[in-house]
Amino acid sequence: MLVANDPQMNFTQMHDRLRLELLRRIERGTLSVSLLARETGFGQAHLSNFLHGRRQLSLEAMDRILSAQHLTAADLLPALHTTAPSPGDEDSDQVPVVSHPAALFEPFIRPSAVQFLVHLPAGSLQSVRARTSQPRRAWQRFVAVRVSAADASAMEPLVQAEALAVIDRHYTSLLPYRPNQPSLYAVRHGTHLRLRYVDFVSNRLVLRPLNITFPVELIEMDPSESPGDLLAGRVILILNEL
Repeated sequence: MLVANDPQMNFTQMHDRLRLELLRRIERGTLSVSLLARETGFGQAHLSNFLHGRRQLSLEAMDRILSAQHLTAADLLPALHTTAPSPGDEDSDQVPVVSHPAALFEPFIRPSAVQFLVHLPAGSLQSVRARTSQPRRAWQRFVAVRVSAADASAMEPLVQAEALAVIDRHYTSLLPYRPNQPSLYAVRHGTHLRLRYVDFVSNRLVLRPLNITFPVELIEMDPSESPGDLLAGRVILILNEL
């Protein structure tokens, strides 16, 4: 049951945050009004009016939408954008492991989107340099994603099946992080991520694998896009399973 009793957010604000999250999912292609209508049993016109701010929902209706989209009321709370360390975590930096769409599109990682936490030595992320646009600097910075066997094969032996890739979402520049050394990036491919070395040539992103048996890929960019729009960030650490 949805309980709107957090002192930092009233009922109208919860509506606005739910509306924003649904519109974000529609924009990135993981949701549509017709799909939401099928999931919840509401009419498309009813949902469209809510999404365009022309009407509000009852508590029961909000509950039904949250359940259909695997959200909780806590996911809408602004206070949960940052998480205080738990007892015993002072000696490590925590990085949330999330889905590829979450790493790509969610500025703040919702608690329900965290699959588990990776613990790195304390202070190991403090000296990592950032280079990105000003809007991206507002995003939660470090996330990690699981790399499937199919995705890892193009970057073997650097990336192995079921590895975890730690991504710095505050580094979306194609300028090399270290001189004369290619940087590895997590690149948007639909709602998925591919790990590749990346160049920018003639309005195309050039995705280069490490495994020479795989082809070089070209991504034609829209004139309104910049290379940083297609990058989730720079891969700063690969954790291969032993």
